[in-house]
Amino acid sequence: MSEKDKDEEKAGEEGEGKERYPYGEYEGGNDDQLDRHGFGSALLPNGDIYEGEYYHGRRHGKGLYCFKNGARYRGMWRKGLKHGQGEFLYPDGSKYVGNWRKDLKHGQGVYNYVNGDTYDGAWYKGLRHGLGTYTYKSVNVTHYGIWQNGRMTGSGILNYPYYRYHGSFEKNLPKGKGCFTFDGKYMQHGFYINIRDPAFDYVGADELKVEGATDTKTADLITPIGIVPIWRAKDTTEYKTELLPPEPVPLKVKDSEESLLDIIKYLQAQYEEGKPGDEEEHRTVPSPVPQDLVVDIADLDINNL
Repeated sequence: MSEKDKDEEKAGEEGEGKERYPYGEYEGGNDDQLDRHGFGSALLPNGDIYEGEYYHGRRHGKGLYCFKNGARYRGMWRKGLKHGQGEFLYPDGSKYVGNWRKDLKHGQGVYNYVNGDTYDGAWYKGLRHGLGTYTYKSVNVTHYGIWQNGRMTGSGILNYPYYRYHGSFEKNLPKGKGCFTFDGKYMQHGFYINIRDPAFDYVGADELKVEGATDTKTADLITPIGIVPIWRAKDTTEYKTELLPPEPVPLKVKDSEESLLDIIKYLQAQYEEGKPGDEEEHRTVPSPVPQDLVVDIADLDINNL
């Protein structure tokens, strides 16, 4: 995903910022301190609109937030932040449906991109992280595997229309040992090496840029350009499941001490109010199919195998 797409994805997610009272026009319930409490509607100074539940001055519970840029969030809130199950419609028409925590996509969720691509899987602090499936609509290819900090990293399976690749990935590119399978009948074993594209020979290894990146943080999330994955075939055999690389498995993610303490405080507050606490989401939380992925598969004469 380009830097522009990332900005559009993030656009509006943070709302109007820290809420002050009085803050814009408001109609609805109030507590003894005249803070917003219960169900209410607010027209904020920046033009955004919120309609839903409040708890002692902050959005808390179910609510609909409409941004003046056209974005819209409908779902659960906690302490003024998106938290729990919710649906976010972005200005460009893309949509995320899934779990949130502290205003970030976190847990299981499905993101439908404006170009028709989809990601269905785990998120962690706003990034794809864990087991998930990314579908590339334009080329009819899916990647099922492990994601770490927004990128394909670890074991995975690329499903092409007529064959599959099983192997490991690093920074969105296949790397190391793997195999191609054909109709569940034959396997070609080998390994991927990632080399510099000759077109980038004049660029030092430490100076290679990444596609669409304008800063270091963004560069850490995108496939490096100037790097080409090359397939080296070793041999071809009949298909046997025991010869396949390990299947992708979910990542184990530990919550930080701070988040656990926050959960405890929230549950204590719910207990004091005599209300049941919402179940916390503890499951884990863009990037195209490599356009220059080189699959140098030798011609297979399957009739003579």
